[in-house]
Amino acid sequence: MKIHEYQAKQILAKFGVTTPRGEVAFNPGEARAVAERQGGTVVVKAQIHAGGRGKAGGVKLARNPDEAQRIATELLGKKLVTIQTGPEGRVVKRLLIEEGLEVARELYLGLVIDRTTARPVFMASTEGGVEIEVVAAEHPEKILKEFIDSALGLQPFQARKLAFGLGLEAKLVNEAVRFFSSLYQAMIATDASLVEINPFVLTRDGRLLALDAKMNFDDNALYRHNDIRDLRDLGEEDPLEVKATNYSLNYIRLDGNVGCMVNGAGLAMATMDIIQYAGGRPANFLDVGGGANEEQVRHGFEIILSDANVCAVLINIFGGIMRCDIVAHGVIAAVKSLGTKVPVVVRLKGTNVELGQQILRESGMNFTVADDMKDAAEKVVALGRESPH
Repeated sequence: MKIHEYQAKQILAKFGVTTPRGEVAFNPGEARAVAERQGGTVVVKAQIHAGGRGKAGGVKLARNPDEAQRIATELLGKKLVTIQTGPEGRVVKRLLIEEGLEVARELYLGLVIDRTTARPVFMASTEGGVEIEVVAAEHPEKILKEFIDSALGLQPFQARKLAFGLGLEAKLVNEAVRFFSSLYQAMIATDASLVEINPFVLTRDGRLLALDAKMNFDDNALYRHNDIRDLRDLGEEDPLEVKATNYSLNYIRLDGNVGCMVNGAGLAMATMDIIQYAGGRPANFLDVGGGANEEQVRHGFEIILSDANVCAVLINIFGGIMRCDIVAHGVIAAVKSLGTKVPVVVRLKGTNVELGQQILRESGMNFTVADDMKDAAEKVVALGRESPH
């Protein structure tokens, strides 16, 4: 789960992470009032769940309350297109009005879980204000890493090593160590999967602050954090992905035209790969899970077909706990209720596969049955190209 910058800063501040003074505003009048309370130059920052806001015109300097109100009027309701939103962009519905600072240096800090070592890794770089992916591609030597033993936590010597690696003056090292330790504690205490401060700044008067903040959380741990779960902004999420969570389905919309319904994340990834290999482009990731019932299968199919780009559907099910006949009934029910026009290719293997195939054949509907994954991918890509949809 993602949250807005201002929400992340509120959480981090509780753990002692220093952030600029700021308040959220939902209309131009509120933006002006906040600027007046700040008593000087402020920064007006669009709040959307995407990076690259500054380059897209979503972060602007206001010298006075009048200017803050004008900028807020321009930004609120505007569709902001950044490198992370895709061409569809995101509509700005709230702003963070923050004190203006004189920045001496911009640095980068990040905490993620490293899957290779199964440990948290603390990353730092002198290249602040730049997407970390760009730094990794062009200057990987400028990314400092400290792998953390979860049983011990971030050790002071590791924090000092990062501070010196960033070229901070000796008089700032202790403050940096406290900042880094607070950041790590915030990540662990909230079950965050990502904490990113970009930029982490040194001001001209010698302060270290999180000028920006991004936090993502492990969905599986949200039951322990009702306060964080309440921060979820459904307006920032894809409506189909939100709908899928209501039926306990794992769905992510992509930009292709071949819809996929699969049980098991590994099989889903393999299915997407083989569609690409066959010359097609998957329109989604949809894992209905190992124990899905007929109703979930029907809802999954409805969600796939709600994407107007889908011109063919591949159903790839390995029946274990989830029987192939259940899948067949669910697919037939969905096709009947939706009046589906796009071609549907079905590949079933496992428990009750013969019964499932028989149900599909006797349904009177135009399903294409495939023998294996390669055959299924080739058929669905070919049918998708022929489809008038």
